[in-house]
Amino acid sequence: MEPTKIALFNGKQIRKALHDNEWWFSVVDIVSALTKSENPNDYWFKMKIRVKSEDGFEVSTICRQLKLLAPDNKMRETDCANTEGVFRIIQSIPSPKAEPFKRWLAKVGYERVQEIEDPELASKRTRAIYKAKGYSDGWIEKRMRGIVIREELTDEWKNRGAKFGQDYEILTAEISKATFGVTPREYRELKSLKRENLRDHMNDLELIFNMLGERATTEIHRTEDSKGIQKLKSDAKAGGDIAGSAREKLEERLGRSIVTKRNFLKNKAGI
Repeated sequence: MEPTKIALFNGKQIRKALHDNEWWFSVVDIVSALTKSENPNDYWFKMKIRVKSEDGFEVSTICRQLKLLAPDNKMRETDCANTEGVFRIIQSIPSPKAEPFKRWLAKVGYERVQEIEDPELASKRTRAIYKAKGYSDGWIEKRMRGIVIREELTDEWKNRGAKFGQDYEILTAEISKATFGVTPREYRELKSLKRENLRDHMNDLELIFNMLGERATTEIHRTEDSKGIQKLKSDAKAGGDIAGSAREKLEERLGRSIVTKRNFLKNKAGI
C-alpha cells in the first residue's frame, strides 16, 4: 500500500490510499464531510449499529482497515472503503451533500484510471492544485522534485527491509533531526501545523536541504547496498548530517537560521 494522500471535497480533507491499485477512502473523513457531526468516529460507530438493525447489513464487511496518517502524525488503522463501498455507505447518510459527493467520487475514480494510462497526469494535477492554492512556480518545481526524491528513497527502504509505517517514520526522523536539528513532529509544532503536510509549509531553502538529506541517504543506501533497519537508520543519519553541515555553513554566512516558524498559511495571510 502506498502512503496516505489527501483529496479535497468542498474544502474538507478526505484521506485516501492506493491498495490493490484502487483508491480506498477514510470513512470517518467522509462522514465528517457529509454531516455536521462533531464526532465523526461516534457517528460512524452508531451508523453501523443502525444499518445492521434496519437492513440486517454489516457495513463493516465492505470496509478494510488500512494504515493512514492520523492527525497526530502517526500511522493508524482506519476504516476505509473503495469507491463501490463508499457509494453503499453514503446511501445510509442523510445529507444534501450526498449527490455532489457521488459525482466527486466518480471523478476521483475516473482520474485514477486516467493516471494509470498516463502517469504524467498525476504530476500535472498536483501542480495545478498547488498553483490554485497560490504557490509560486519556482516553489512548485522544488516541491515536485522533492516528491520524486522522496519516492525514490521510500522505494529503496521498501526493497531493503524497512516496513511501511513505523520504520519509515523512524528513518525520516533521523534524516530530519540531522538535517534541521528537529524531528518532523517538532518541526510541525514549530510551524504551528496540525493536519497540514509539513513539506507544503517549507520555504525554498528548507525544501532544498530536505531534498539534499534524502537524496544523500538514497545514494548511500545504493553505494553501500544497505540492508536492514539498523543500517538504514545509520545511513539516514549520515545523509542528514551531510545536509545539516551544508545548512550550518549557510546559516553562518547569512547570520540567520534556515529553520523557520513561517508557514504557507501565515505567508498567505501576510502574517
